[in-house]
Amino acid sequence: MSFKSDVEAVDALAQAYKDLKNEIGKVIVGQDDVVKMVLISLFSNGHSLLVGVPGLAKTLLVSTIAEVLDLNFKRIQFTPDLMPSDITGAEILNEDRQFQFNKGPVFTNILLADEINRTPPKTQAALLEAMQERVVTIGGESHKLPAPFLVLATQNPIEQEGTYPLPEAQLDRFMFNITLDYPSYEEEIAVVKNTTSEYRAELNNILSGEQIIGFQNLIRKIPIADNVLEYAVGLASKTRPGKKMATQSVNDYISWGAGPRASQYLVLGAKTHAAISGKYSPDIEDVQAVANYVLRHRIVRNYKAEAAGITEEAVIEGLF
Repeated sequence: MSFKSDVEAVDALAQAYKDLKNEIGKVIVGQDDVVKMVLISLFSNGHSLLVGVPGLAKTLLVSTIAEVLDLNFKRIQFTPDLMPSDITGAEILNEDRQFQFNKGPVFTNILLADEINRTPPKTQAALLEAMQERVVTIGGESHKLPAPFLVLATQNPIEQEGTYPLPEAQLDRFMFNITLDYPSYEEEIAVVKNTTSEYRAELNNILSGEQIIGFQNLIRKIPIADNVLEYAVGLASKTRPGKKMATQSVNDYISWGAGPRASQYLVLGAKTHAAISGKYSPDIEDVQAVANYVLRHRIVRNYKAEAAGITEEAVIEGLF
């Protein structure tokens, strides 16, 4: 993939994004914001946590995205008895009585970690290490994961019995926390029509893994004005109670704020949001467009906020 200039490359990314949305739209009805944010996290080289009740097509969305991207896709159903080796793989004794590494499902391009909060912390940690380091270490030997590598984890917000909520430090590994909502009446009619008839969408491959890596590198090269970068860092700083930049509502309702990784993801997300919108440099509106998704799982409400029914989103809105 070679372009005469970075401007031409950004134009190509904006066009590729449009093509991807159209192709995904053949299967996924509605959920525009969800599709947009998952694709932004892919081009930003970050992972996403999808939170929604069962039946909102989370698995279908992920498999459709993998199909139109011409990437390998694997799914792990997280259960209480899942072991770390069920994710990463394990060393087994072969016929020559030599230890041989059998790769687990984490060795793929797009990994769907279904109901990640259903498995104990030890198994969650095995996946989260792979997400952060992009390697798996077994028996003192490191095995590199393929690139691009994107983890899309799902979580069901209503059933908390028998679950192991992800600790804040592990939630921080996810670039975005994306909430899926029920479809509108019109969207649900379209979904039911498509899924109860002979309709079968023919999907085309839009991008290869190599092209995605090229676009991921391009995002890093996009320039950002100092005032926009300072705005992004300022947003993350405002979420930290007791600190100089904290707002009154943060001091009142938040017990822990977002760390520096939030600032990094706000900048990367804003750069990608600008690029797919056909802009060559992000502005403050691009930072605000991704702020909710970057910050909502990085701030912890206190008991006062819970008692008053103050949501994370309400606190974030007050920062703009």
